[in-house]
Amino acid sequence: MTNFNRRTFMSVAGIAAGAPAMSALGSAEENKAASATVLTGNGEWTYEVVPGWGSLPSGTSFGGTHGAIAQDKAGNTYVSTQSTTGVLVYNRDGSLIRTIANAYPEVHSMVHAEEHGEEFFYATVQKGTPAENWLFIKMKIDGTVVLKITAPPEGGCKAPNEWRLTAAVPAPDGSIFIANGYGDSRIFRFDRNGNYKGSFAQKGNHEGQLDCSHGLTLDLRYDQPLLLVCDRENRRLCHFDLDGKYVRTVTQHLRRPCQVSFHGHNAVISELEGRVTVLDGDNAPVAFLGDNPQKPQWANYELDPTDVKAGVFSAAHGCFVDSDANIFVSDWNHAGRVTKLAQRRTES
Repeated sequence: MTNFNRRTFMSVAGIAAGAPAMSALGSAEENKAASATVLTGNGEWTYEVVPGWGSLPSGTSFGGTHGAIAQDKAGNTYVSTQSTTGVLVYNRDGSLIRTIANAYPEVHSMVHAEEHGEEFFYATVQKGTPAENWLFIKMKIDGTVVLKITAPPEGGCKAPNEWRLTAAVPAPDGSIFIANGYGDSRIFRFDRNGNYKGSFAQKGNHEGQLDCSHGLTLDLRYDQPLLLVCDRENRRLCHFDLDGKYVRTVTQHLRRPCQVSFHGHNAVISELEGRVTVLDGDNAPVAFLGDNPQKPQWANYELDPTDVKAGVFSAAHGCFVDSDANIFVSDWNHAGRVTKLAQRRTES
């Protein structure tokens, strides 16, 4: 864990030597220009863009934001990056207070869990140490790793490029489900100690099949806990029970869904093609946030984030609703882009 002070900022700035003199998450000049109120959404789902949230010193870059966002019990927000800075930790005011997981430059997914009074993140890592890539880690909120899971040979993973995990989530009984989204799209199940227990689903576009099982969430809105899978390239969300049985297709015709976060009975979905969709408890769409009319910007990793207007998304990837009902979205972007949306309060 790294706590931030001036010396640390100057040291980290060296990571981006030769990079453009702007913050990965928004420079001071950008933020000033974006200070006018910007709204997105509709009805009770109208949100205001919080200007300058997560800003870093001008000239400092932390790499891309091909990852996730999470929150601990204290209300701190965690944003993963594609650099040795690891995971950025912000307080409620949006000030950077420390970094964790510096040994893992590309955390792709993070899910917070509390177990026996202790807090953890269940995370998937694409790029780690030279000896460790494409692995699952369970870590304390200070970044201390307590469990690792690598490609299970008994699950048929024998070559490195067969295990390309994208998401992980703990189940109520302690089981760990891991999505091999960039691999064969299967969902793998392990016990709480990391022992392999089996897998289900396969790559395809029929019912019960998946094509890039990109996001994985435990859905507790129904009579039984279900796995909600972002079936990205089939443009749909699917439910499986915890025994691996396909239950239903939840919704279709999305713009390549990446991750899901819940707010009560509502589901907030980040879509790689420039939008965030909100579903109600019946999984009907009730709002669209940050809908980008410029299709050339959709899923464009190399896009300069300053070219994307405030209040719209280019490639919504990370998605999280915090305890205050704010929505955080990280765009899949080489320089980094994170947006905080605060629900707009209307006076009756």
